Amino acid sequence: MGIFKKGELTECVALRHEIKELLGNGISHKEEIEIVKLLKEAVADGRLTRGMFDLNPILQALRTAKVCVEEISLKKEAVIATLLYIIKDDNENTSFSSLPQVNTILHGLRRISILYEKTPYIENENFRNLLLSFAEDLRVVLIMIADRVCLMRQLRDTANEEMRLRVSEEASYLYAPLAHKLGLYRLKSELEDLSLKYMEHDAYYMIRDNLNATKKSRDAYINKFIAPIDEILKKNGLKYHIKGRTKSIHSIWQKMKKQRCKFDDIYDLFAIRIILDSPPDKEYQQCWQTFALVTQIYEHSNTARLRDWLTRPKSNGYESLHITVLGPDNKWVEVQIRTERMDEVAEKGLAAHWRYKGVKSGDVNMEEWLKTIREALENNDDMALMDQFKMELYDDEIFVFTPKGDLLRFPKGATILDFAYHIHSNIGNTCVGGTVNGRNVGLRQTLQSGDIVEVKTNSAQKPKQDWIGIVKSSRAKSKIRLALKETQKKNGLLAKELVERRFKNRKVSLEEGILYATVKKLGYKELSDFFRDVADERIDINDIIEKYIQVRDHLQNPNAIQQQARSAEEFTYDNPEEEKAKGSDDVLVIDKNLHGVDYGLARCCNPIYGDPIFGFVTVNGGIKVHRIDCPNAPELRRRFGYRVVKARWSGKGDTAYASTIRVVGNDDIGIINNITSIISKEEKIVIRSINIDSHDGLFNGNITVLLNDNKKLNQLIKKLSNVKGVKHAERL
Repeated sequence: MGIFKKGELTECVALRHEIKELLGNGISHKEEIEIVKLLKEAVADGRLTRGMFDLNPILQALRTAKVCVEEISLKKEAVIATLLYIIKDDNENTSFSSLPQVNTILHGLRRISILYEKTPYIENENFRNLLLSFAEDLRVVLIMIADRVCLMRQLRDTANEEMRLRVSEEASYLYAPLAHKLGLYRLKSELEDLSLKYMEHDAYYMIRDNLNATKKSRDAYINKFIAPIDEILKKNGLKYHIKGRTKSIHSIWQKMKKQRCKFDDIYDLFAIRIILDSPPDKEYQQCWQTFALVTQIYEHSNTARLRDWLTRPKSNGYESLHITVLGPDNKWVEVQIRTERMDEVAEKGLAAHWRYKGVKSGDVNMEEWLKTIREALENNDDMALMDQFKMELYDDEIFVFTPKGDLLRFPKGATILDFAYHIHSNIGNTCVGGTVNGRNVGLRQTLQSGDIVEVKTNSAQKPKQDWIGIVKSSRAKSKIRLALKETQKKNGLLAKELVERRFKNRKVSLEEGILYATVKKLGYKELSDFFRDVADERIDINDIIEKYIQVRDHLQNPNAIQQQARSAEEFTYDNPEEEKAKGSDDVLVIDKNLHGVDYGLARCCNPIYGDPIFGFVTVNGGIKVHRIDCPNAPELRRRFGYRVVKARWSGKGDTAYASTIRVVGNDDIGIINNITSIISKEEKIVIRSINIDSHDGLFNGNITVLLNDNKKLNQLIKKLSNVKGVKHAERL
């Protein structure tokens, strides 16, 4: 194949033999032939090319496959998926016929690549969690880690400094923590060290050179330190082995920065680990016995430096004794004491120190999940256990994108409204809906992981009490409650002003004491509740005034005999100005050039251009435009006729209005497609939402469309009524 440069084909052949040997010839000859065939076809079709770092994709895939087998103990399914993933295939046509598991892994790898397209620059914990939650098969994440290790090893040869830094940052922020969570400590340390090498070149080589310069003396000191320990443990008949472990370059650099000290001031460049070959029933006894013997030889530090994870193991199962003792030449040395079983648990990943450095404690799901992962990896079968579970680590959370690619975390079941309040309180307060993956939705829309979400607002929108039941996050709930409280306070003041003005119009003197007694008579305990109902128009101010007069007269003359009822003919209208205004020819003209008037379209009837309309003055002074045939119109005119104003449309219907059509018909195959097809063919009519219910062979649907005027709406309803199978179509 022409994709190879000098020496690359030879290395590929060598890697192929190494992988086959590591797998124990797990890949059959027939499977090899299929892999080679798919790769050759991809090269011929131009779907297999050298990437931005000019690396041979097949060679890089073989390197990755070797890491997967050698370091992570993955089997042939992961190896084959790693080799085929390098083929560019947007439609997922490339598949492996004989092993379905390979296709599952390939699907997960391609799904992760889509996430990279949305957010190519990764540096936060949320994205790590999203990757975990999206990986349908754990092997997907493990292959990603192995692939990044191999890429980091090759970055030394690239001249693209900017891309090398970006890849190194991703390795540091994303892949190293993932490897740590999964117990892949050697790969984690290599990723961290290589990231440091490319990102902070001088610091890396300074520490490396110092470690190399002090290696001989450090080894000599370790031998000197363990000699008396070795002797006393043998005398006491203990079975064990001792090893010294030098800290990674990255961890030394982190310690230098944290303590703000030089390399020479880091005293614990290494640790001594005593691993006991102990019977299960004597593990703790022998660990404490070893502790006693070591502290007989060397003075140990105060109890603050003693880490007893035997008496109380970590919640993730980690067990060990850590002590710091004063060794030869007055140097402090850390000694770790554990058994073979404890060491295996620690090395296999259950130690999970990441949990104590980044993940909140008490995350039981995290620990159970990690335990299952390691149990699966410890099996030498064909990863059967790995296929029994899916990624359930973050089942109670979702992760969604903003249009700019930022990632936000929400509780499962969160809605557009949660998203809006997360962005800003004002965005939430004026939210009327939004788009999810480019599709228009309402503010009740439930979000799913991976959604791209955009909020739509309207300045006329106000928070409502039922919003608290829509949102899931405590942050959104508290913001809604605060907004409602502020709105109620504002409306209460407006209602108070309205009451005072109406009393003045009726020429009734308003006294606070009598008003409070009136409020009590009306069944209210607090004035705030009373004014809230006035603002919400649940109580008529004329009724309030009549009740006020009764209470006032009773308080001023409690012994007076109730007057005889008087004829209505004796009464005159107290405010002739209102009646005059009501009969005036002033008309509110509604068009796009109307400024200085706070008006909006009533949601109870959704008027559109061309509908006969009227205006209704609300408590806060704004005007709501209703259709003449609005179901609420008779009640508004009867109770609040003085607040009704004439209105008409002006100009042309060049604004898009939302209108809902109710359609009922036979639940036949294709009828919904016929309906939507008719609407989509109409000029300047856009479907905003469709909500269809089906029952007993009938469907009942509400279709919300955006159009310019009622003429187009009536024409559309007529066309829908003529669709075969539609029994009824009407405007709501």
